[in-house]
Parts: sequence; structure tokens; C-alpha cells
Amino acid sequence: MSHSLPRPRRSVLFVPATNEKAIAKLSQLACDTVIFDLEDAVLPEQKAAARDRLAKFFAERPAGAREYVVRINGLKSAWGADDLAAASGWATDGVVLPKIETPRDLLEANDVLDEADAPDTLKLWAMIETPRALVNLAAIAELGRDPSARLSCLIAGLNDLAKDTGVKLTPDRRYLQPWLMQMVLCARAGGVDMLDSVSNDFRDLDAFAAECGEAAAMGFSGKTVIHPAQIGPANAAFSPSAEALAEARAVVDAFALPDNASRGVISLGGKMVERLHLVQAEKVLARAAMIAEMTGDEK
Repeated sequence: MSHSLPRPRRSVLFVPATNEKAIAKLSQLACDTVIFDLEDAVLPEQKAAARDRLAKFFAERPAGAREYVVRINGLKSAWGADDLAAASGWATDGVVLPKIETPRDLLEANDVLDEADAPDTLKLWAMIETPRALVNLAAIAELGRDPSARLSCLIAGLNDLAKDTGVKLTPDRRYLQPWLMQMVLCARAGGVDMLDSVSNDFRDLDAFAAECGEAAAMGFSGKTVIHPAQIGPANAAFSPSAEALAEARAVVDAFALPDNASRGVISLGGKMVERLHLVQAEKVLARAAMIAEMTGDEK
């Protein structure tokens, strides 16, 4: 798989670490990434057992391109330190830190992983779900520019953010859209992925598909999901469409013509096309190829 682009994270499924039935069915699902949840989805009396369950899973981790990530409990909680210590020795791709608020929160977790000699491939993900995290978001995302900080991905946590701010979480998310765009902007400045928040109503798939389409148009990298039925719409929304692929191929083919080899700007279909559009087109085609390689499909 090419590493010139971030790996696709179109659909990122939250799975409670205690849900044996759901874990057993993961091989049948088409999500790009799985986040095993040790935090909100696990009752206090089940935390230790859930951690043991994940230790067994990662000891027998399935082969394949899918990412497996773990959301631990907050490091200030009674379980967070043990969660992070355990995860540092698992064959996991990442650790999701809940309710981070400052760059220091990430750096302290990174120090723990470094001291445990966790591999460089184990990355940190951060939930952006508090007002303070939103205020400090630019500095948090900037850690993505430092490979030693391990930061790979940010996740919007709108349920907690709406609760803490009192902003109403409406179906169209109109009152939260400025913050959503701010998240995308900061993530892009830091060179990390930005995942959209979960949609609580997993029965209304038409509304969910529309929300995914809007998130893709905003520039999000993918969508976090809570039910297998949401995986298909998320994958569709965050995959290049047939129209986008055709346009990308046309741009690449046009610049490949001998007459255009030395030109910075050309005309294509009555539109001005620059070299920056060629770069964009090549990224679209590369992303489609990566998705095809992950899923085994032929495009």
C-alpha cells in the first residue's frame, strides 16, 4: 500500500470491548477501522475484564489491512494509567485519548509509550469533546507535525461538546458547524486526519447518509459509526465517486499529452486547469487505489 497519502479511514466503528458477539462478527464487516471502547461503553465493574479481553484479541490479532485502535479511559481516571500501560504492549495501531484538553495531555501519554518502548507504529488519537480542547485545538493539532509526538488522528465528540456548552445538537447540526469547520482547518494545518462525530440515530440511514455527505464536503477524513448499518453509507460518502474518478483521470490524461508537458495551465472541457488540479487529481486516483487494495475490489 502506498504511504504517500494517509490510509483511508472512511468508516471507524466503535465496539464495546465487552461485546463478545460484536467482536466475533468484525471479520464480516467492511469498516476501515475498529475502535475498541474501554471508556463510555464499559461499566466500572467491567473495566478490568474488558482490558483482559482486548489483551487476548491482540495476542491473536487477525491479519489484514484494517486498523484496530483502543479508546482507553481518561488518564486521570482510576483505570486510564493501567489501560495505557496495557495498550503499550498490544499489537494495536493506536490509542484514543478521551477528553484531552491541551497538548500536554498528549505529550504525557506519549512519554508513557516511549518509556514502555512501544513501537513507533503505535499512534495517538485524540477526542475533541470539551470546550477547552476546542480552544486549544490549533496547538493540539500542531503536534501532528512532530513525528515523535505520535499524533495521527482527531475525533469530533459532539455529544459531550454540546452537553458542556449548552449548544443544541439539532439534526442539521447548524449551531455546531462553525466548530466542525474549525476542527477540519486545524487538523489539516497539523497534517492529521479529522473524523466526524457519531450519529446517535442509527435507524435513520437516509439522514445519516446526508450527514456523511455534508461531512465529506466539509473536508472530514471519515465518520465514526456505532452500528454496522452505518458502515456502507460512510464508505460511500468518503470514497471518490465515479464522477470524481472520471474527472481526475481526464485531468491526468490531459497533462500527459506531449503538447501539455511543459504547460502550467491548460484548458479542459471549457475550464482552466492548473498543475495544482493535477496534484489533486493524482491524490483522488491514489486514494481510490488504496481503497481498492484494502477492500480487495477492482476499480
